[in-house]
Amino acid sequence: MARTQPTQPVTELERTTMRRVAWRLLPFLILCYLIAIIDRGNIGMASLQMNHDLGLSPAIFGFASSLFFVSYFLVEVPSNLALQKFGARIWIARIMITWGIISAGTAFVQGANSLYVMRFLLGAAEAGFFPGVLLYMTYWLPSAYRARMVAIFMVAIPGANFLGSPLSGYLLTLDGWMGMRGWHWLFILEGIPAVLLGIACLFILTDRPAQARWLDDEQRTWLVDKLDEERKLKTNIGHISLWKLLKHKDIWVMALIYSGASAAGSTMSVWAPQLLKSFGLSNLEIGFVNAIPYGIASVAMIIWGRSSDRSNERRWHTSATLLLITAGLLLALVTSSLPATVVMLTMVLIGAYSMKGPFWALVSNWLSSSTAAAGLAAIGALANLIGGGIMVNAYGAIHQATGSYAIALLPLAALCTAGAIAVLVMGRSRKREALEDAKSVEVS
Repeated sequence: MARTQPTQPVTELERTTMRRVAWRLLPFLILCYLIAIIDRGNIGMASLQMNHDLGLSPAIFGFASSLFFVSYFLVEVPSNLALQKFGARIWIARIMITWGIISAGTAFVQGANSLYVMRFLLGAAEAGFFPGVLLYMTYWLPSAYRARMVAIFMVAIPGANFLGSPLSGYLLTLDGWMGMRGWHWLFILEGIPAVLLGIACLFILTDRPAQARWLDDEQRTWLVDKLDEERKLKTNIGHISLWKLLKHKDIWVMALIYSGASAAGSTMSVWAPQLLKSFGLSNLEIGFVNAIPYGIASVAMIIWGRSSDRSNERRWHTSATLLLITAGLLLALVTSSLPATVVMLTMVLIGAYSMKGPFWALVSNWLSSSTAAAGLAAIGALANLIGGGIMVNAYGAIHQATGSYAIALLPLAALCTAGAIAVLVMGRSRKREALEDAKSVEVS
């Protein structure tokens, strides 16, 4: 945890510098992440046609969807270390080009086994993008800006589903065009933008503030000095080897905290279209109804991130969102109407996405700059394995065995509750350690 510093008034230099940084980096990164989330989650909308064509049961489809998170887990840490070595400009371009090609190639799967292979490859290709961008932001953003900037960046997740669900619903209506099914066109046409944006990375991104020619000398100097000053003030998990980092209990606790929100977002992305289909909606109607909770969540996560930054409070902002997810999931036990189901999905998605800004701001203060590359990736990888790999798969298996989507959501509710408790306990422990460090400094 960073030592508490007196609040300094925002100077005009700081204001203009951060405004220029935000407008230079955030719109492009948001667009890239929006396409990533569309390509990751469009299998949910594709399943409305694909599962019948390929003869996929709920358990098989759940397993295929979960393989994305398995390979993501295996490759995420090495990918983030490669980004640190080669630079964000080159490595993010590599990530986007390869995942775009693989996503488009999913249109040509012939059955369960080929779908397994393509989902596994897609996870390996995309691994490192999200933690890489988080690491990249630590190179550019002072701590006071991180929760709101991360929240704005991560609005791409609900935003992708808000835009992607109706788009995917429309692409499914291209059924029969040029002799291909609608789900074929869905994968092809939604994969191409990732390749184009990957090429654009080479021209738009700048690796470090010191290299930013689009900042003037005074702005560049202020930003470099400010970030260097903050790095010197941190007291946190220091520099340790990757193996020791993965054995560090705090890394696993942070992964547990994040896994609830990760699982909620992933499970809803993959399974919500089929849940809505049970109400007799058409594919296009499913696309528009599925967009409603994501649109509301997009606004809520920005408001919540700004609230966290203004109050400089992270623990309760993180815990409260996890408890909101739990409440939404439990609502599924007592509701069976379409409007109530939309309310349930909205509660879950507001919690899942509003949690991310405060949580990653909290984590970036708990990790040292030398540990951030591997640490951020390790937390994300472990959380995605637990939340996406296990929970998405478990939902399919439980739903197939019981026929109840509400019962299939109960393990996810338990995971979110455990995470809400864990962040409060760990935060309190960290606060106590910081106070003890401060006392020892005063004595010395």
